Order: sequence, then structure tokens, then C-alpha cells
Amino acid sequence: MARAGGTTTVETGSAERSWCVVVPHHPTGARVARHRLADELVDVVPPALLADLVAVLAELVGNAIRHADPLPGGVVRVAWRLRAGADGPSVQLRVTDGGSASGPLMRPSDPDSVDGRGLHIVSGLASRWGVERDGLGQSVWAEFDPTGSPRADLVAAG
Repeated sequence: MARAGGTTTVETGSAERSWCVVVPHHPTGARVARHRLADELVDVVPPALLADLVAVLAELVGNAIRHADPLPGGVVRVAWRLRAGADGPSVQLRVTDGGSASGPLMRPSDPDSVDGRGLHIVSGLASRWGVERDGLGQSVWAEFDPTGSPRADLVAAG
């Protein structure tokens, strides 16, 4: 395990790597998380996948900051795991916060809405997403599979 600049990287064999970053429960936390993710994966995943990962991570961290309590210490934990595969890399993003009275919900939005599209973006870009709760808070995760993502369908369709 290596620790550099607040990022913990764990290599569990050549086929899998994971990172964990603790960011402030503040709007700057989303910027820090996006930059860390992009810096770590820029030479590892295709550019279109990296753009999707950055967009989804921004939404998940932004939602944690706007709608949930922080973890102890006033922070949000951001983690990602990369697995190499024959069809390409798969990635899981996970954002853990102190939870909220109501969990993440996809809200209906119309073209004139100022907000409420975040989880629609997550659902549209990720292969799947979900929420896990435990005694410490909640984690919202999103997975990107090389053969099961909406982007793979778009690329295949031309």
C-alpha cells in the first residue's frame, strides 16, 4: 500500500488496483476528488470512460456534500477500484458520507428545472449504481463495465 498526497493506493495483483481519498465535506471536495481520479486514471482508461467517471464522481460527491451529513472529521470518503479485463477495464466508484434522513432518490425533472438531474446522469452513464447503508453512514456506488455500459452501446451503434 502506498500513500501519497492523501491518496491511498492498494494493488491486489496486476489485474486490480484501488484508491481511497478523503475530501472535505465542502464544495472544494468535489473538485479535489475529480482531479485525483483524473490524475490517477488518465493513462489507464480510455478518454471517453474517464470523462464518464469524472462526471459521475462529481455528481456523487456533490450530492454527498449537498444532501448528507459528513463522516466524522467533516469529510467524505471517495474510493475507486479498477479491474483489468479482456474486454477492457471495469471501474467502481464509491462515495461514503454520514448519511441523511432520506437516501438518494431520482427526482423527476423537467427541462426548466435548475437541479435534480444528478442521479439521472449517474444512471445514464454507469452500468449500474446503488446505495449501501451501515451503522457509520451510507455509500453510493456506480459501476462501469466495458460491455455493459451505455457508452459501449453507443460506440457499437456507430
